Amino acid sequence: MDLTETEIDSEVVYAGGFIRVHKDHVRLPDATVSVREYIKHPSAVAILALLDDGRLIMERQFRYPPRQEFIELPAGKIDQGETALQTAQRELLEETGYVAKEWTHLTTAWPCIGYADERMEYFLARGLTQQERKLDDGEFLEVFELSLSEAMEWIRQGKISDSKTLVGLFWLEKTLNNWA
Repeated sequence: MDLTETEIDSEVVYAGGFIRVHKDHVRLPDATVSVREYIKHPSAVAILALLDDGRLIMERQFRYPPRQEFIELPAGKIDQGETALQTAQRELLEETGYVAKEWTHLTTAWPCIGYADERMEYFLARGLTQQERKLDDGEFLEVFELSLSEAMEWIRQGKISDSKTLVGLFWLEKTLNNWA
């Protein structure tokens, strides 16, 4: 069965600094026409930065849309002309002050397939050395270290609820246990 929906026309209904909202008319598999509204996003990376002693570099940051603080992995959007790896390397240094000698791509996830085309690329960073961090203007966050077992407990307690961080931590746990 072919489930493909075919674009008939597309309209940008909002264009912001890095997202665009589209409204498309599409032909459905049964030949009827429907409307799809969605966000075009440049996509992003999340970094599982693992210190030599096994602790993770984590962040605490206020997120405006839900109006609360979250415990998160270092992460950021992919800038035009950058590869996902280049973004991961840049974001790790900017946000945490760390650089890594070893980079491993873990997986790709699509966090919001019902209303956005954003993909999230996950990287494991090892061989960390600290330098000076270079936060973007208007970026405020706290960097701290946390063991994977503590992070998993924080998930159970609801202290970690950000979806990119949940996915990344579960992937890391499985990777370190030779699952992947």
